[in-house]
Order: sequence, then structure tokens, then C-alpha cells
Amino acid sequence: MSGLIPSRFIDDLLSRIDILDVIDPRVKLRRTGKNYSGLCPFHQEKSPSFSVQPEKQFYYCFGCGAGGNALGFLMDFENVDFVEAVELLAKSIGVDVPREEGGNYSKHTNSKHHALLALLLQAAQYYQLQLRQHPGKQRAIEYLKKRGLSGEIARDYGLGYAPPGWDNLLKTLAGDNVEQRQLLQEAGLLIENPSNQRNPFYDRFRDRIIYPIHDSRGRVIGFGGRVLGDEKPKYLNSPETPVFHKGEELYGLYEARKKVRNPERFLIVEGYMDVIALAQHGIHNAVATLGTATSATHLRNLFKLVPEVVFCFDGDNAGREAAWRALQQILPLMEDGRRARFLFLPEGQDPDTQVRSLGATAFNASLGSATGLADFFFHTLRARTGIDSLEGKAQLGKLAQPFLEKLPKGLYRQLMFEQLQQLTGLKVEPSASATPAASAAPNHPAAPLPPPFAARPPFRPQQQTSRPRVDLTPCKRLVNLLIRKPDILHQVAIPEELGEIRQPDLDLLLKVLELAQAWPNSSPEELMSRIFATAYGNQLVHLFGKELITPPEGIADEFRGILQQLVDSYRQRQVRYSLLEQLRQRHPPAAPAG
Repeated sequence: MSGLIPSRFIDDLLSRIDILDVIDPRVKLRRTGKNYSGLCPFHQEKSPSFSVQPEKQFYYCFGCGAGGNALGFLMDFENVDFVEAVELLAKSIGVDVPREEGGNYSKHTNSKHHALLALLLQAAQYYQLQLRQHPGKQRAIEYLKKRGLSGEIARDYGLGYAPPGWDNLLKTLAGDNVEQRQLLQEAGLLIENPSNQRNPFYDRFRDRIIYPIHDSRGRVIGFGGRVLGDEKPKYLNSPETPVFHKGEELYGLYEARKKVRNPERFLIVEGYMDVIALAQHGIHNAVATLGTATSATHLRNLFKLVPEVVFCFDGDNAGREAAWRALQQILPLMEDGRRARFLFLPEGQDPDTQVRSLGATAFNASLGSATGLADFFFHTLRARTGIDSLEGKAQLGKLAQPFLEKLPKGLYRQLMFEQLQQLTGLKVEPSASATPAASAAPNHPAAPLPPPFAARPPFRPQQQTSRPRVDLTPCKRLVNLLIRKPDILHQVAIPEELGEIRQPDLDLLLKVLELAQAWPNSSPEELMSRIFATAYGNQLVHLFGKELITPPEGIADEFRGILQQLVDSYRQRQVRYSLLEQLRQRHPPAAPAG
């Protein structure tokens, strides 16, 4: 396809991924404080010098100097060019790459994306405040206590309360601001009622416990609400929005990854309260779908992190039918080394009641002994066909083969066909056109991930025996502060004399200022991606080898202070030069004799 990829589309891709999801499957990492470290994949070393900084969405190797954001890592590690990396990233989240020729991807798209995320965060904070301060909060608190939840677990999951009333959130976050009201509607927080001319919009969530839904980077993208009375529906979810796609997100996954860095398995349950109740008992590896059936996207995302998933369903007919649908989704993903199990609960039980009854240790043990995929698959088909007759065996073979053909090539596929042959006594041969592997090897993503925004040659650092020295000049320190918080330009005026100051790295600072001023609403990772697209990208790599300790609330003041020092020093030099020039004019040097 011809045409340039719009930079705003690349920014949007960047905002939707976590650099840990890109690097962790390729480099074995361990948590070191707020960052992660491991052996550098770009040079040979025995002790870890490779660091990943999730807060900045940045990686850096203190040994060889390699560094960058997720796109840079992907290009270097996979040895692909920029366009290939972007296309692989877009494919991994199910979107097409637009081109500027005839494309309709505008600058407005990304700014609205950020505005929606900011508004959803404000809504989450509003709901949390109501749970603490609203006069009617006691009903909500009593419900949570009745379910056995502590204040700590409610805090960890950001639970809130939407009080009764038609327009509490609307009045608080929008008032009479038409644009803000439009954003609230696009975020799924308002419902339109055209028949009411006076008040055509009202809050979607009213008199409900609120469960914020986070993406993999911890940003609020939607909500679930549970009624406190007998109203219907009992549970209500945010609708599909530009930032919330139910078929891609799993409730509790972000919280689980915060608690357990390397889980052995994930448990897929049905609801918010199941996830939270299990966490209350110390079981932090449960996730829930968001009002939809388990999708292939859900499962791919989990298999990037763990080799095993366990589905938890009711043991009744409805639960077994749901399990059968989940089985069909997971078959094409069952590569060698992956496992799937099915835990069927007694009638009238859910994970909450089960863990209370059994205790956390016994409940965890039940996950390991849950029904395996092969057993559930063949047991279900045998119950529907019977194998006591030749006709039943033939029917079993006919029903089973199309499902087994969905399995990717490998030993597991071969063993499943052999099991079918043992049950039927028939020689059932798999077709030659087996399903290809659905993704890379276990614990490796199906496709790489994320972005700068103009092609650059792959970084090939030379091996070094000592760590490069990183000296932060005043200009580099300003760049570091600016990238950490690009919006400080709204608070700090840039002196006109800055371009005349002779300082090391001034050209880098001026370039970063130019980009930050041209794109005033950029996030830190977006601003970094734009710098990587220039000739100054390598300077950025070395710059971020140095960690700054300035807290976020002090960045603007420090930035302003360093700028003022540079300008004051420049002005003092100018005054000295002026005085020297005046002295020269008053006392010109004597002409040489001759």
C-alpha cells in the first residue's frame, strides 16, 4: 500500500501498549524496584545491565548503550524496518494501518483518545469519592462488607459508588459545557433520551457499586456497575467506545500483574466480584470477561503471560455449554507446552462461595486437578454420540475430526488424533493442511509490538567492556525533565534569548522544545517517539541512562529554575561583553611602532 503512515496513528498505537508486553516475552526480566532488569539481548554479558522503565515506556542498557522505546526495541530485536514493525503492531491489536493518501486518520483522533482517557480517570475519582463522602454511601459500604471485602481490597481495585439521581456525574464533570458533555457520551458515561427536550442526557450508572476497568497500562477505559437493590440489569457495563473494546480486555488482568509478576496460570471467571473475592483470599491470578464470551484475543493475551488457563464455570448445562464454546476458541491456540483446564463448580456455588468454603489452599489445589481439555472434549462428544456401537464410533470420529483439525501442528495435535483412534478403533488421519501455529512459541507474543515515527536503520551497538559515562549538562537535564512532563510548557515561558545561548547540547534542547510546542498535548512516550524520528535519537538513548529523582510535582519548578540560570548566566556574559567593548572603544590599543 502506498502513502505515508500518519504519525498520529503511530502515537495511538504507542498509547495502547505496554513496553513490558513487548520486551518481557523476549528478555527474561525481574523486578528491581519500579523498573525491571535482565541480560541485554544486544551484547554478551554475564551480569544484567539491561533496564526497562515502565513509567517512561523506555529501555536502556548500561553496558552497550542500546536504548529506546518499544518500537526501537522491536526493530532491533526482530531486525525489521520501521514500516514492518508498525504493521505487525497494528495487526496484533486488530487494526489496519492507514495511509495519508486517501486516509481519514486525523490529528483529532489522538487528542480525543487522550481526552477520553483523562475524562474516564476523572469519573473513576468521582465515584471513589462518593463511596467515601456521599450521604447515602452506607448502603454501598454495607453491601461490600456483606460480600466480605476489606477497605484495602476496595482500594486496590478502585471501587466506587454512583449515587442515586439522573445527572450527578453530568453536572460534576460537564455542567453546561457542551463539548465536555459530548465527551462523556463518547466515553459511555451518558445515555441520550431525545424524547426529553429539557434534559436529553442522563448518567448511565446510578445507585450502583462501580468497578473501574483498566487496560494493561493501568488506565481507566470503562466501568461496570452492580445494583444495590433488585433493579435490572443486575450488572451493567460501559458500551464499546473508542478506548474500550470488550473483546480485547479482561477485568482484573492489570491488578493481577501488579501483584504476581510470573504467575503459573490464569483463572477465567464470570464476574467482577469473583475476581475481587478471590483476591481478598490471596488468589490474585483471576480475570473475568466483560459481558462477552471468552474470545481468541483474550486467550492470546493470557498465553503471552502464562502456559496454562483454567476456565471456571457452573456445573449445570448452561455452564457446560459455555465451556464448550470456550473450548472451540482455544483449540487453534493449543501449541505444544500450553495447557487448558475446566473447573466445574457444584450447583449454586461460585468462586466466592467456594473459596470461603474450601479456603485458598484447597481452592488452588482444585485448579491443578481441574478437567483437562482432552478429557472434557472427548467426554462431551462421547456423551452425545455413544461408543457402544459401530454407528456411535463412526459418529464420534465424524464429529471430532473437524475440531481436531483446528489444532496447530505439533505433538499435542498428534496425540489428540491418536486418542480419537483409540476410542473409535478407526484410523483417523489428520489432513495435510493443518492449522499453522497461532502465535510464537509458548510465552512469546504472536506478533511484535510498538513506535517512533520515521524509519531509521536498526541500532547495532558495539560491545563495550565498561559502562558509558552519562553527564547531564543543563540542556540535557532540561530535555529529561521536559520528556517526563511535556505539559510543563503550559506553565513555563521559554525566554527569547535561549537560541543565542552557547551551551553544550543546546541543539538537542531546541529540537525537543520545537517538537513539544508543535504537539502540545503529547504524552511522554509520544514525545520520545518523535525525537527518535530525528537525528537526535541516539542522544536520547544515552540521556535516559541517568535516572532523575525529581518528583513529578517538582518538575516544572526545576525546569524553570535551570532555564533561569542559563538565561541569567547569558545576560551576565552579555553585560560583561558590553562593558569590555566600551572599554576597548575608550582605550583602543596603541598602533604598532614602525
